[in-house]
Parts: sequence; C-alpha cells; structure tokens
Amino acid sequence: MRKVKIAILGDGGWGTTLAILLCKKGYQVCLWGAFSDYIKIIGKTGFNPKFLPGIRLPQEVALTSDLKNAVTGQDIIVLAIPSQYTRGVLKKIKSCRPDKKTIYLSVTKGIEVGSLKRISEIIRAELGPVPMAALSGPTIAREVATQIPTTAVIASKNKIIGKYLQKIFNTNSFRIYTNSDLIGVELGGSLKNIIAIACGVSDGLSFGTNTKAAILSRGLAEISRLGKAMGAKAKTFSGISGLGDLVTTCISQQSRNRAVGEQIGKGRKLKDIIKQTQAVAEGVLTARSAYALSRKYKIEMPITREVYKLLYRDKSPRQAVKDLMSRQSKGE
Repeated sequence: MRKVKIAILGDGGWGTTLAILLCKKGYQVCLWGAFSDYIKIIGKTGFNPKFLPGIRLPQEVALTSDLKNAVTGQDIIVLAIPSQYTRGVLKKIKSCRPDKKTIYLSVTKGIEVGSLKRISEIIRAELGPVPMAALSGPTIAREVATQIPTTAVIASKNKIIGKYLQKIFNTNSFRIYTNSDLIGVELGGSLKNIIAIACGVSDGLSFGTNTKAAILSRGLAEISRLGKAMGAKAKTFSGISGLGDLVTTCISQQSRNRAVGEQIGKGRKLKDIIKQTQAVAEGVLTARSAYALSRKYKIEMPITREVYKLLYRDKSPRQAVKDLMSRQSKGE
C-alpha cells in the first residue's frame, strides 16, 4: 500500500513535533522551512536547536527549503506557519499548482491583522474551495514530542475529512477528537493567547491564584461572547480547543504568550521582549485583531482591551488592573 505523503510547512517547534509524530507512524513526511541555512543545520545535526532542542528528528524526515518541492504530490499539507505569514506562503503554493485533492490542515493559532480572517478563511481566499481542516488544543510541542498524554481537536465542516485526519494523527499518546465547528475551534485556539498574556502579566506582578482564576474564567466568557457573535457554537469553548487550551497556555511555564505577559508585568517594553524572542508569540498580534473584532461586533471584552493597551498604548500594568477591578458592578 502506498504511504500517505505529508508536507509540514513551518520548521518551528510545533511543525517539527508533528513531523516527528507522523514519521514515527510510518508516513512519508517532508518538513519545509523558509531559511535554507537553518534547514541545513537541522539536516546536519538531526536536531532543531532553536525551537525544539534536545529532540532528535528521525532520519526518514525529508528536509527542504524549496516550497515547490515540498508541496508537489502531497496528500496532506500541514500549515504550521505564523499567522501573519500564512497568506504569503499560500500565494506561493498557488503558483506551484498543487493537486486539487490535497487536504490542507491548519495548526496555526492566530487571526490575520488587517483582514481579521481566520486561517481557514485565508486558505479559502487564496486557494478556493480546497479540502481543509484545523487542528487545535492544549498542545505544548515538547510534551507532544516526548509522548506525554495529550488531546487535541480536528475541526472540519466535512466529516469524512475530519475522520480521515483523526486516523492519521491519532497515536497512543496523542488522542484526537473531531468537531464540525471550525469557527469555534479556530477562535478558541487564537483568542486564548491573549488571555495567556494577561495571566503572564499577573505572574509578573506577583499576584496569586485568585487573580489567575479570575482572568481564566472571565477570559473564557469574553472568548465565548465574541465566538457566538461570529457564528461559533457556545459549547465548543468549554471543550478541549476552548477551556482546555486556555488553561494550558495560561499556566504552562513553556507558554510563549504567558512568558511575554510576565515580562510586561515586570515592566519590560514589548519591543525589547520581541528582540530577544526567537519563537513567535501569536497572542501579541492577535490582540490587535481581537480588539478590532470586539469593536466590529460590539462585544464587551475588557481583558482583551487592556492587553491591547498594554502592548500597543504603553499602558501601565498596575493601571490596567485598577481599571479592570473598578469597572461598574454587574451580574455574572
């Protein structure tokens, strides 16, 4: 039987982890990275030192910086590219004339600045009505790579595609569920990063678990309000790709978004934090998109608003907390 051919676009920690997972299941895997010099380092050493240090890649994983070579003849193309670069890569893919039967799976958690589009909407805008799905959930890359029990959700409006991808990605340590609510799964994975930044600010200010619990619960309420206004199902946000992902990202010491927030809480400026961060913290740009979406849909999102002001209006963390706590009293 012919092996399923899968291209992973994006050599960050998550893309590399999925390449390892799928290769170990016996699939023919190609990992693409935009920078040829770095791909050569991975090929020479067998490790991804910047984004997944200490985890060896199987020799069977093909490595390339040639996008056309990566996408040609693939059964599945996994998009593990930062959200703000996704459209540019898709435009290049379109020029490569890939097979119309190829399935596109987004594993990126972000919303494009400006257009305010989710990744699946960008795929549709650039490639047309291709088969697609999104994978999301509480998935710290290193934990998945070291086979720590993890769950995630694959969302697709096409149940056949969802079940097919579920079978491809499911392992004894990586349990996949399916969901038809593509909007909710994508929004949950994207918006929780903003709340994680807020939790990081709380850590940076040396607040306690009471504060973090408040941010988590009220943050989930914000996400749900916006999600429902955009057409998502309310119950999705209480599931793995909603509450599950939110909790992990807000409490994990490996969470990039929480770490950015912690530095903000300690008084550091965003531009200085970004200069010293190699991995992308999607919540930084998603905060801009979410703030714009809250205004577009006229949804009250006070935590999102304060995170936006912390990041882009140079607001004091303590003043942000004071403003949140002194808002007009209301019912839950």
